[in-house]
Amino acid sequence: MTLFGIDRLLADPDLRLPLEGQRVALLAHPASVTADLTHSLDALVAAGVNVTAAFGPQHGIKGDKQDNMMETPDEVDPRLGIPVFSLYGEVRRPSGQMMSTFDTILIDLQDLGCRIYTFVTTLLYVLEAAAEHGKSVWVLDRPNPAGRPVEGTTLLPGWESFVGAGPMVMRHGLTMGEMGQWFVRHFNLDVDYRVITMDGWRPDAAPGFGWPEDRIWINPSPNAANLNMARAYAGTVMLEGATLSEGRGTTRPLELFGAPDIDARAVLAEMQRLDPDWLAGCALREIWFEPTFHKHVHQLCSGLHIHAEGRFYDHQAFRPWRLQALAFKAIRNLQPNYPLWRDFPYEYEFGKLAIDVINGGPALREWVDDAAAEPHDLDALASADEARWLEETADLLLY
Repeated sequence: MTLFGIDRLLADPDLRLPLEGQRVALLAHPASVTADLTHSLDALVAAGVNVTAAFGPQHGIKGDKQDNMMETPDEVDPRLGIPVFSLYGEVRRPSGQMMSTFDTILIDLQDLGCRIYTFVTTLLYVLEAAAEHGKSVWVLDRPNPAGRPVEGTTLLPGWESFVGAGPMVMRHGLTMGEMGQWFVRHFNLDVDYRVITMDGWRPDAAPGFGWPEDRIWINPSPNAANLNMARAYAGTVMLEGATLSEGRGTTRPLELFGAPDIDARAVLAEMQRLDPDWLAGCALREIWFEPTFHKHVHQLCSGLHIHAEGRFYDHQAFRPWRLQALAFKAIRNLQPNYPLWRDFPYEYEFGKLAIDVINGGPALREWVDDAAAEPHDLDALASADEARWLEETADLLLY
């Protein structure tokens, strides 16, 4: 069986030895469970760890907040009587008062392997606060379900945000433990940091290619319902900056896209004409859907469902960021005046278009909107960034 960091910590008293006499906090969410599906908070308490505080990231420790910019309040755990602090409520960065409740914080968060998924930013903020307050940070490592492939452009200076912690590419290929090492090095943090590694994680092994078959998938956030979503997410997350629906309000969010006023069949044909290689590694199925909430609520949408799963999935060929970029480009070609980009404050970033915040700069949007720009133009930009990122992180890989 594949053992995650929490499983190894619980199974090995020697690993827990440095926690003796320490006040310990846990940063967790609903997917923070052991191999037998016990929540990590309960398992640590049962193992005799002196847990004095808990923290929840975006969507809360309960994972009950459905959408972006829905905040979670602080509370007291009714069974344990310990404070449960929200890092997506009144603050994004832990306050000095929060930091005073523990000596060592254990971070046990299931990530999706994408820069914009906010748990990596929360990891950075905790590391920075720990460096400031002299606290220790342990990451209890978990798989990157998207595996090792990297894709996308690098976030540009000045575009840092809660969905962009630093100059990394969109699909980063690292585990949370490895990402923490990159943060410590890149931001030159003086912090006591350690990773409790996994045992048996093979990111290049079929059929999971990052997600072990012997472990249950639990939503790390309300709209991360399965492995297909995790694979597609580095592309479909860009839909949050577009007027197209990403499937929120359906049972398959962030695996599909569409709108009432597009012709999905024509869009797919134009994508195939533009660059069929960017559609490799998955199947695209024409669909109709009607969101029950969010964009285009109760309107019939024409769309495409991305199937990066089963016999249609080719782990090395699938490039979700390029695929979604190509869909935008196809719509722009077919309907030059289509109102593609949403204009609203995305993740509390004002005065910038959401699509640019998501991509860490304007390059993708400008490529879509430039009638003369070809797929090879965007590919050249991204390929250079991807090569740099692979070189920069090669020595950080723990598996």
